[in-house]
Amino acid sequence: MAHLGSRRGRVLALPAGLALTASLGFLPTGASAAELSDAPATAAVSTDGPKLSYVVNIEGGRWTAASVKKAIAAAGGTVVISYDQIGVIVVHSQNPEFAKTIRQARGVVSAGSTRTAPLSAQTDTSVGEGGQALTAAEATAAAADATDGQDPLEPLQWDLPAIKADKAHQKTLGSSKVTVGVIDTGVDDTHPDLAPNFDAAASANCVTGAPDTTPGSWRPNPGESDHGTHVAGTIAAAKNGIGVTGVAPGVKVSGIKVSTPDGFFYTEAVVCGFVWAAEHGVDITNNSYYTDPWLFACKNDADQKALIEAVTRATRYAERKGTVNVAAAGNSKMDLAADEITDVTSPNDTTPVTRVIDPQECLDYPAMLPGVVTVSATGAKDLKASYSNYGLGVVDIAAPGGDRTEYQTPDAPAVNGRILSTTVNGGYNYKAGTSMAAPHAAGVLALLKSTRPHASPAALKALLYAQADDRACTNPYDIEGDGKIDAVCEGGVNKNGFYGAGLVDALDAVRR
Repeated sequence: MAHLGSRRGRVLALPAGLALTASLGFLPTGASAAELSDAPATAAVSTDGPKLSYVVNIEGGRWTAASVKKAIAAAGGTVVISYDQIGVIVVHSQNPEFAKTIRQARGVVSAGSTRTAPLSAQTDTSVGEGGQALTAAEATAAAADATDGQDPLEPLQWDLPAIKADKAHQKTLGSSKVTVGVIDTGVDDTHPDLAPNFDAAASANCVTGAPDTTPGSWRPNPGESDHGTHVAGTIAAAKNGIGVTGVAPGVKVSGIKVSTPDGFFYTEAVVCGFVWAAEHGVDITNNSYYTDPWLFACKNDADQKALIEAVTRATRYAERKGTVNVAAAGNSKMDLAADEITDVTSPNDTTPVTRVIDPQECLDYPAMLPGVVTVSATGAKDLKASYSNYGLGVVDIAAPGGDRTEYQTPDAPAVNGRILSTTVNGGYNYKAGTSMAAPHAAGVLALLKSTRPHASPAALKALLYAQADDRACTNPYDIEGDGKIDAVCEGGVNKNGFYGAGLVDALDAVRR
């Protein structure tokens, strides 16, 4: 799975003349309108295939949507939910020919299966680089080192001074009117460091593609990943005299759960997450994952093209509604601006095949979608993290994501090169990944929004980039210290493939 970790919407006009044929649904190859009008309401279709989930992207207005829904039923599909505001319909079907058939329907732009495994058969995957528990000895030592105004574990958070968040907190902790939505594996809002800042009204479970607002549905179930809870703590763990401190400890955070119990982030859930955020007052979304099952979804594949289109519509809609979307660049050590990339992990829900892809044609989404803030990771020495993806023109900005301690050792009293944050059941642990970098950028954006409440998403992103601390290319880059070049950075001081516009700066974000 993918996961470590990142835009606008349009008004859809009804094509001229479409209303005259809207009730016809779709025309089978070689069939005339007259022939179809005499056909049975429901044609015989196969329903003996695996049950899969699909997204159907349409253009046009309500007449088109109504017509396509009839065509979906005729093709053996069941509508789960229709996001008419962006023209995306989520469908389940056991017709092996469903996607091929529905693409012929009038008003359908693209359609495709969101997975290669049946809905009932998913295999386990992992998120990020895993966690490392905070020891009692570390916690005790940290509390002894804490100074006035610091939470007990803050001395272990080398990442806060790395982006001047500690100094920013002397000016403001952020506004409770700002909400950051964590689109992820779920957030444990019962954690004492998250409960004070949790926004339940902006939280939901989107795993099926339709929002479930049952209280607590946004939490990870026992045995599920704590990834989203860790991300939420980095953004907005309260400054309350316990545990850790978030980058923006005065803002609100919501949980928008989009990961299946087995850890897959499928398109229908991601679409639901962005639309939910857009319509529930979420100012910034954090997306520390890639959308399964394709590490890179390719526009020259009919199914994969539909997935990219659906999520693109959702991110664009969210930004048009005032939301800034932030995403992790990924942890595969890849140059996302290379001419070719070899993908050996897709599809990750059945049997992967080796593909050589063109990153201009095949996208890691939402990170590589236009308008999304794409974040690479740095370690405790401000160098690109060993695992972080990079790429000139792809990476927008850098933020602390942690690294192996032997590669980038933090200054005392911090003892671990990874990022310390909240975990389930009231605990704390260390993780590393671009998944951990993205929430630092989201937290800085939340501080920017707090001090500039009327700024548009475009203005907030421009400020984020302009205020970033310049980081020149690190060449030669031998992070493992074995005499071998591990990556090559391209670009100048103000914009390059490792660090984008530079390292996020929380202090500048709160200076009016």
